[in-house]
Amino acid sequence: MNVDIGNNTSHRRRTKIIATLGPGTDDPAVLEGMIRAGVDVFRLNTSHGDAAEHERRVKLVRETARRLRWQVAILFALQGPKIRVEKFRDGSIELVGGDHFSLDAKNPHIPGDDRRVGVSYPSLPDDVKQGDILLLDDGLISMQVQSISDGQVHCLVENGGTLSDRKGINLQGGGLSVSGLAEHDLPFIDLAARLGADFLAVSFVSDADDIKNARRLLRNAGSEAALVAKIERMEAIENLAEICDVADVIMVARGDLGVEIGDEELPGLQKRIIRTALKHNRIVATATQMMQSMIENPIPTRAEVLDVANAVLDGTDAVMLSAETAVGKHPVKVIEAMNRICLGAERHFEAEGDVTHLNVRFERIDQAIAMAAMFMATNVSVQAIVALTESGSTAQWLSRVQSSVPIYAFSTNPASRRRMAMFRDVFPVKQRATSDDAGEVISEALGTLLAHGAVKEDDRIILTMGDRMCASGGTNTMRFIKLDEEGRARYGV
Repeated sequence: MNVDIGNNTSHRRRTKIIATLGPGTDDPAVLEGMIRAGVDVFRLNTSHGDAAEHERRVKLVRETARRLRWQVAILFALQGPKIRVEKFRDGSIELVGGDHFSLDAKNPHIPGDDRRVGVSYPSLPDDVKQGDILLLDDGLISMQVQSISDGQVHCLVENGGTLSDRKGINLQGGGLSVSGLAEHDLPFIDLAARLGADFLAVSFVSDADDIKNARRLLRNAGSEAALVAKIERMEAIENLAEICDVADVIMVARGDLGVEIGDEELPGLQKRIIRTALKHNRIVATATQMMQSMIENPIPTRAEVLDVANAVLDGTDAVMLSAETAVGKHPVKVIEAMNRICLGAERHFEAEGDVTHLNVRFERIDQAIAMAAMFMATNVSVQAIVALTESGSTAQWLSRVQSSVPIYAFSTNPASRRRMAMFRDVFPVKQRATSDDAGEVISEALGTLLAHGAVKEDDRIILTMGDRMCASGGTNTMRFIKLDEEGRARYGV
């Protein structure tokens, strides 16, 4: 448990915050300030930095979190097969509308000039056709395909601008056949396993096989980390349901997705992705440019406030910051601002009060118990839900129902507690009692909550547990508890 969950901001906030590590967070005092301000998950972007940098940052996070007694998770984000232009002779060029320009997949390493540049994706000529629109540098530059010959894609520039080394390429409307894993990702999968990452994010997922392959490689490396599917390609939208079936977390990666589908389609699609993930009982995070102005400025814009709040009201489990913390000037202030916005939105959050929208043909008893507990929580006045859960599965299912009741998830497993740090409404707590005596374990859990002001005398609590203490997948019991004046449990009242 955190040092003081009664005063800790992340105790009161139900939506979780993911922050990206980088040069802006390397100062230990800054990192501590970010954790105290409410970071639940730290992300490492393998598109930048080397293995030594990532290892140093993970070590600092773990040491700081341990000292503060905070539950903080680590998420490794793979770069994936992002298609990019290669390097220019002079570092950049200026393109003007009406210019003819070629993307060279045959000779990618020849330095580019104002007429051509190499591309990192050899199959580009096979994936495009005349009339297709290619978007470069996150859509700032657009060009139409005129012809394809000898491994080169010849284009007419529609919207020009400065094109510099290693900028990304997207096909408007999607359709590139590139796989979700790239050769350069493999060493980072091994690194994530070695450093004990809690989550691994796969970029540019197109279908379920991308997640299955990543999970196989991760398990072979000795890791039980949860898999995050980044939804940023049109192909992923078409295969969203099957991706939800195999991924643990769905991330709305709005940068490349917005480029491919068009900004006008992004708001509705974001809501659809969140809704689909929740329907499949999956954790969902919303990412990209949520507080972009705070890279430079100490306060967010009103548009950013509304953007974050909208994601919270839609039911996202987590909101993510990228450059805002990795290289921004105000990494602690942006966490504080994100925390305030989430809390403000949550005050207007409407509990569903109904679990019938979820899957009702339960394959597991622990899932059925979780849904029964949430049905009671949304229809009977209770002040807390206590889940004794070794793996965290019960806590995840509890969190799929939108409710105003906090969920305190006790586990003896530190990895489970860290993964639960991303679950909406869930506050992971270290379970110290390992006795087979259920009464002893319950008493210890309630005592911990009482001591930290999370519950009080006369509070009514729903408790879920299994007959076998400290065993995974054993939740089969729900109890209704009222605390007496001495903090002891009275049942059935």
